[in-house]
Amino acid sequence: MSTTQRIDELGLKLPAVKAPAANYANAVRVGNLVYCSGAVPVTLDGEIPKGKVGRDFTTEQAAEHARLVALHLLAIVKEEVGDLDRVRRVVKILAMVNAIPDFLEHSKVVNGCSDLFEAVFGAKHARSAVGMGSLPFGISVEIEAIFEVA
Repeated sequence: MSTTQRIDELGLKLPAVKAPAANYANAVRVGNLVYCSGAVPVTLDGEIPKGKVGRDFTTEQAAEHARLVALHLLAIVKEEVGDLDRVRRVVKILAMVNAIPDFLEHSKVVNGCSDLFEAVFGAKHARSAVGMGSLPFGISVEIEAIFEVA
């Protein structure tokens, strides 16, 4: 089954990709790798959740935000290469969680992204999940990714 078919079968909808917030590219392709800049959670109606995990959001809510980031990253890589069927796999993600100092469930938050990518591509990826004292614009989760493409 193609990536596009899996996305349709899972009932996933990709958000619109906006221009970067500053002087950088959403993605850069080098050979067969696409490096995606840190992406934010974007709902289908364009809203971006803002706040701290452990204060404003539960672990479960933040995991949904990470899932939204995964969809945003898929939209970005689709825009970069033209067709998600060209994506072979997710190589690695770096996930940053805007959390209160004593929050300990960063990996559970990031599972929202990892689980979606595994459902779409059928393979695990390398990852790092870290807590941050703040993130740009107060977003709850930011994730960057490296994709292998044909």
